[in-house]
Amino acid sequence: MKKKRKDLLGLRGVEREEIEEILATAEQMREISRRKVKKVPTLRGRTVVTLFFENSTRTRTSFDLAAKRLSADTLSFSVSTSSTTKGETLMDTARTIFAMSPDAVVVRHSCAGAPHLLARHFPWTVLNAGDGINEHPSQALLDMLTMRDRLGSLEGRKVAIVGDVQHSRVARSNIFGLTTMGASVRVAGPGTMCRSDLAALPVEIRHTVDDVVKDADVIMMLRIQRERLGRAVLPSAREYAAFYGLDLERLSRARPDVVVMHPGPINRGVEIAADVADGPNSVILDQVTNGIAVRMALLFLLLGNAEDASPT
Repeated sequence: MKKKRKDLLGLRGVEREEIEEILATAEQMREISRRKVKKVPTLRGRTVVTLFFENSTRTRTSFDLAAKRLSADTLSFSVSTSSTTKGETLMDTARTIFAMSPDAVVVRHSCAGAPHLLARHFPWTVLNAGDGINEHPSQALLDMLTMRDRLGSLEGRKVAIVGDVQHSRVARSNIFGLTTMGASVRVAGPGTMCRSDLAALPVEIRHTVDDVVKDADVIMMLRIQRERLGRAVLPSAREYAAFYGLDLERLSRARPDVVVMHPGPINRGVEIAADVADGPNSVILDQVTNGIAVRMALLFLLLGNAEDASPT
């Protein structure tokens, strides 16, 4: 990165030039994953810790694999097997990790701002893998890389984000990143999941799904964040699917070349039908593949030294 940053905590305020650099580097990193031997010595001797206080499959494994493909040593902490189950605080856990001299910590936490707290108090690089309903920057970057693969450019593109936008950190990071890259974003969902206060973000709010999908270049479906809804009233799964789910009939009203995305995990038959998730418009598996490349790019740009490191 031309302006060397210590951490990646979110995409709010990240400049277009920096996002372009990350995406371009990720394209180079994909070549490594296509080799017979999928490893380069770029981060040999560096230590990357994954510190996850919430469950994860795609993000955690792809960060771990990204670090290993760059030859970094990895160390994994999870809330279910750590001393946090005995009452240890986040800061005490972080102090324990600090004593192990890591170079980077990838952290996911249910509290918004947890990665920012660690970044302020410790010298190692912090990568935000999702903090509460705040941001999930690496997911948005891999989404943008996937869109760019299909569309060629993000400038002037129309992106529809549908579902539980209110509680989605993925949606927020995508909104910040996509609008910085020149795309426009429309959101739609039930009133409890797409409230009027989202107007503070650079989005257009709709509550009818057909209004946002009919001329969209990309449709991104979101799962219901049941773990964050508290006592909010939810429709039944069948009712939600009927009004806000993406099935073949609803997809037929969109452009024939529309790109369908989902950050996962997928609730098939609720926010998206199985034949849409597995259909020709879907790039959901491409998102997973690009996740490794983007996270390799982030580790390289944040930890790699120009004198002794090369992406390829």
